[in-house]
Amino acid sequence: MKKIYALLILALGCMSYSYSQVSVSGAVVSDAEKIPVPGVSVYVKGEPKGAVTTDFDGNFQIKAQINQGVLVFSYVGFQTKEVPFSGNQKLNVSLAEEVSTLNEVVVVGYGSQKRSDVTGAIGSVKSENFNKGVVTNAGQLIQGKVAGVNVTAASGEPGANQDIIIRGVGSLRSGTTPLYVVDGFALDNSGNGVASNPLNFINPQDIESIDVLKDASASAIYGSRAANGVVVITTKKGSKGRTQINLSMTTGFSSLANKVDVFSADEFRRGVVAVNGTLQDGGANTDWQDELTRTGVSQNVNLTMSGGTEKSTYSASLGMDNQEGVLRNSDLKRYSGRVNLSQKALDDKFNITFSLTGTKLENSRPDARGVVGNMLTMNPTDAVYVNGQPNTNLSNDVLNPLISERIYSDFTNNNRILANIAPSYEFIKGLTYKFNLGVDYSMSERDIQVLPYSSETNTTLGSLNNIVSTNNNTLYENTLTYNFNIKDHSFTVLAGQSYQKIQLNQKSYNLSGFPDNGVEPKNQIETASERTTQSSSAIENELQSFFGRLNYGYDNKYLVTATMRADGSSKFGKNNRYGYFPSVALGWNITKENFLQDSETVNNLKLRASWGKTGSQEIPSKITKASYTESNTGNDTYPLDPSATDLSGYPYGSIYTRLANPNIQWEVSTQANIGLDFSLFNNRISGTLDYFNKVSDNILLEVAPTDPIQPTSKYWTNIPNMEIKNSGIEVALDYSSDKSKDFSYSIGGNISFTNNKVENSPYKILTTGGAQGGGQSGATINGVLNGQPIGSFYMLNFTGIGSNGLNQFADTNGDGQILDDDRIVAGSALPDYIYAFYLNLKYKNFDFGANFNGAGGNKIYNHVAMSSFNRGSLANSFNTTDRAVQYLNEASTNSNTVSTRYLEDGSFLRLNNATLGYNLNPKLIGLTDVMDNIRLSITGQNLFVITKYSGYDPEINTGTSVGDIQSFGIDYFSYPRSRTIVFGLNVAF
Repeated sequence: MKKIYALLILALGCMSYSYSQVSVSGAVVSDAEKIPVPGVSVYVKGEPKGAVTTDFDGNFQIKAQINQGVLVFSYVGFQTKEVPFSGNQKLNVSLAEEVSTLNEVVVVGYGSQKRSDVTGAIGSVKSENFNKGVVTNAGQLIQGKVAGVNVTAASGEPGANQDIIIRGVGSLRSGTTPLYVVDGFALDNSGNGVASNPLNFINPQDIESIDVLKDASASAIYGSRAANGVVVITTKKGSKGRTQINLSMTTGFSSLANKVDVFSADEFRRGVVAVNGTLQDGGANTDWQDELTRTGVSQNVNLTMSGGTEKSTYSASLGMDNQEGVLRNSDLKRYSGRVNLSQKALDDKFNITFSLTGTKLENSRPDARGVVGNMLTMNPTDAVYVNGQPNTNLSNDVLNPLISERIYSDFTNNNRILANIAPSYEFIKGLTYKFNLGVDYSMSERDIQVLPYSSETNTTLGSLNNIVSTNNNTLYENTLTYNFNIKDHSFTVLAGQSYQKIQLNQKSYNLSGFPDNGVEPKNQIETASERTTQSSSAIENELQSFFGRLNYGYDNKYLVTATMRADGSSKFGKNNRYGYFPSVALGWNITKENFLQDSETVNNLKLRASWGKTGSQEIPSKITKASYTESNTGNDTYPLDPSATDLSGYPYGSIYTRLANPNIQWEVSTQANIGLDFSLFNNRISGTLDYFNKVSDNILLEVAPTDPIQPTSKYWTNIPNMEIKNSGIEVALDYSSDKSKDFSYSIGGNISFTNNKVENSPYKILTTGGAQGGGQSGATINGVLNGQPIGSFYMLNFTGIGSNGLNQFADTNGDGQILDDDRIVAGSALPDYIYAFYLNLKYKNFDFGANFNGAGGNKIYNHVAMSSFNRGSLANSFNTTDRAVQYLNEASTNSNTVSTRYLEDGSFLRLNNATLGYNLNPKLIGLTDVMDNIRLSITGQNLFVITKYSGYDPEINTGTSVGDIQSFGIDYFSYPRSRTIVFGLNVAF
């Protein structure tokens, strides 16, 4: 009987429990566009574990154990909303966007600001606006996205180095790269041993936003490293709400985008005969550009998970990227993992954030210059294979490129960890202390080897060059921030101290003469018969800094920002250890004034003006100190031993290799900027307009002394009065239609004009680019001339072929002779303007986006044509283009002299990428309970280029230098670019 009573009581309890449950359902839409919002977290206040999420159409249904309560709706990008309910009820909920354009948060140095409060020139790109496709590094994400920022890849190689030039070239040396700051950590990429782009270690899919600090007001807080601008990278963080899981997978296929129009086999046969050459006819019909390239397959898998509560958030990701280039043995593999955590405690006064990124890079590189040279010059009548094996009997005793590919390898293995932890504590309301500790550690090993090979016509000794590099970058920072208001006056005061220590170590050795036993040289170093060279180096640099910033605003109308940073660097001498970098900026929110406050046309109008100084310490270490070596040649020794009969019996003497110069100073850039931000017609039209003037002085160079009697041939110094001036205009304009309709679109673009000029240079020319090979090695192609842009082409003006079959050049000075004094400035490698524009279309679940970019007013020197596409090469049975027969009377012995004959227009327009996507409703395939969203996409990269340039691609930046002065605009057999089609699948859970 007792058991029956117990069962009845339990049943009644269950019934009462079930009766107390209510079911609340409804739909969630966006407040502005009135479109469904999938993935919104919905839970009963106080019971977050019972959360549900809205489906693809924004619908939800949740069981509540209480008859009355409050539902909490939260989603990234929208304001959290609380809605009361009573009993079984159907709710229609609209969520307001968390930030408008004006309230959008922009990351600045050591903090962030609302866009409406920014007084500096900052370009921001969010993840949804990044360039799509096979993307290896952060620079590719923002190419063409920010006015005044010129992103140029060195080549088409996977993960190739890039030049990111912000508002013109402001230095002559190779250090024109901006400072990169990742989640508050300033990177040092000067010596991590990776031959490709050092930013490849960051998984692009982990990046939430990229902010480019362009003017001195925005970047001066980074002082001595900000002369070339600052790129601030922010990775994805977690947010409160249910756990969100996202899986993305892409597969891409890459092929040679453009072929150089060299002769076919039949055209070649006729051409050699036409120039009275010696035809070596192998009887075949070979397209070496097809034979030496491939369809590269790229795969990317990325898994992210994020979520959190009011007190703690997390975000984690794992990524695998495998990219193949269009040349064989050209691969980049990246395995990455990232964790971002945050935790609040002590009534939210104590906050700690932690981030960790770990990456393993495996990079295989071909002998690109050799392969490209073979693609363009190999005899097209030679067969690739004979009896199924690579042909070893090629014209001119050339080694078959397929054999070269097999015996050559260049492999780098790099492991890198970037970690930082930042605890902070709010002592009183608005007053927060923060400590930031970070470390960036990189270790790489690179093996460049050639397997031994011999045939009847070719012999190659096996060789190995092994390079081991480590880079240890440690950062300690203390900052104190105070935010407070006094009636209509708002203040943010920042004071901080920073110490950064960078240690670089490198060891290398070269060995040759390995036996041909089937074992790779790197696995049998003890068998090398010739030990050539070995070396090691260690460098330690320190940077001690003190900085402060004041942000003041009155009634949200009038804004003032003032910064000061003092940097002390171990790179500089004792007489100039510290540099000081001030800046000031003013802002006027005109729309806050009474005469515009109620305007329905003008939603935002802000005037900005700034001035400031930034510095550059991107110089070699130790150059302020004297350096010595030993020598027993020339006047460096004396026969102290009278019995000595030759130099082997003479003692070694100590000689200078570098003179001490404790007076070396920073390069300093002084920049003024005036800008206007605006948005009109309910924010449908928005844009910016900026004018800037940047002057760099105290230019640092290694130069030859004017006095010929010196203990060293060159020395480092600041060039007195020499200046590099950059001035220009930047314009960006965007338009968006009504997004609440089934069909919507947005269109926009940017353009920037930059005038670059060198003034007060004491040198006639500083060579930035020289010819290579063909008897022309070292001949100047472009350089730095007084009153001209950096990278100006300085050469003879080609006027045609004379009656003697030889080159004719203009006698510009009229002295009857053709000498170096007849050279002219024939244009610059730097573009006069760069531009980009985009188009985004959306119809229901379909979307399409296209991004274009281009440049104009620049020249390219076609070094490939000068070296290879001439009459003499054709006469000797090497392939060429129709350049070789352009002049019927040209002699086969005519020299390939540096001249305007090989100078071409570098202007171009490129369809950078285009994407067609479809958001598939999981309900249609019965997966509503499993998935929130399924997205399918197809992306094309580098689909077409409009240009007059005859080479592979007009976007030329070889990354070379002459005497540590960077080269621009010379095509040295660059790795060709590819055209890529990418298929993508993205699933959200």
